[in-house]
Amino acid sequence: NQKPDIHSYPYLGNKTFLLTRDESLAKVEVGILAAILVMATVGNLGVLLAMYRIRKKMTRMHLFITHLGLTDLVVALFQVLPQLIWKVTYRFYGTDFICRTVKYLQVLSMFASTYMLIMMTVDRYIAVCHPLKTLQQPTKQAYIMISATWFLSSILSIPQLFIFSLTEVDQGSGVYDCWAKFQLPWGAKAYITWTTLSIFIVPVAILIVCYSLICYEISKNLKYKTQTSVESGCHSGPVMPSRVSSVRTISRAKIRTVKMTFVIVFTYIACWSPFFSVQMWTVWDENSPNEDSSDFAYTINMLLASLSSCCNPWIYMFFSGHLVHDVLNYFPCCGRFQPNLKRQGSNGSLSSRRNTLLTKISHRSIASNGAHMKEENFLPNMKEIYTE
Repeated sequence: NQKPDIHSYPYLGNKTFLLTRDESLAKVEVGILAAILVMATVGNLGVLLAMYRIRKKMTRMHLFITHLGLTDLVVALFQVLPQLIWKVTYRFYGTDFICRTVKYLQVLSMFASTYMLIMMTVDRYIAVCHPLKTLQQPTKQAYIMISATWFLSSILSIPQLFIFSLTEVDQGSGVYDCWAKFQLPWGAKAYITWTTLSIFIVPVAILIVCYSLICYEISKNLKYKTQTSVESGCHSGPVMPSRVSSVRTISRAKIRTVKMTFVIVFTYIACWSPFFSVQMWTVWDENSPNEDSSDFAYTINMLLASLSSCCNPWIYMFFSGHLVHDVLNYFPCCGRFQPNLKRQGSNGSLSSRRNTLLTKISHRSIASNGAHMKEENFLPNMKEIYTE
């Protein structure tokens, strides 16, 4: 079927196009969404349980991991789950209020997970490049950043409440769906472009700048350490670094948290790049496939964005082996399945209780740290768009 014109859609005579889909492909979509839902829900609930277990020893890092887990859980429950139900029923069965609420929460989860990742990365930049700032009320600063993320996300998602509504797919058809409605012909292009800029392009630019500065600072630090070790070898007695130099020295634990954040950022970019590319292609190219297209690659690219919310918990576990142990402690029946996790010292992995990113170290070495993510129908696509 040929894709309809965005400006006249859905005022088309071809009702067959509006009421049919590729059922074989739909089953694949349902299977993928169900797998993503289970993995994201179980993984992020596990992370939140582990964080709850150490709630009395919360550090900046714990706070960011907790709220990133919350945003990923919101993605699973308010983005993937409604989309899964929608795929099963094909049409949206609910009131206009539910339609608008679902669309609002779907985009809210996108903004929240993306901006929480930005805050974690910015916090990592501050910890590495401006370590003295982390010594003054570190937890308060983290709470401010987290609160700002949720507030800004809730505000930027408001347009969804006015763009989407329960609409008859074709006049006189008696079939209703939750569709986007734009007053101007260029409304869809403007909205999708703005969303892509605010959720993907600008955040990725910020992440790249932050990590460029972090890498530069780490390289300077390594050079400083090398120079110091050479100078100390030229003296008979030990060389005691100054207080400022000690503060500027980047600990191994801090570098490991930077590595973890980088992996999360890389996963976010890898999962979201195809989705936003397809979104932009859909609104700017009239010959692009549509949601009901049987193009397998197109459809799968629209679904895989939510994978970042599935991957994040496993990234935490990879960088902090004891997280699995902490989660299994909540389930006595799973005790015999607990892995024999190696508790390494300061020269080991993040599973060390003293030097791990998930445990409180000394007050002077606490470093804060730092997305997402998502689905095809939370933004208006060609199937859902029409203008007046």
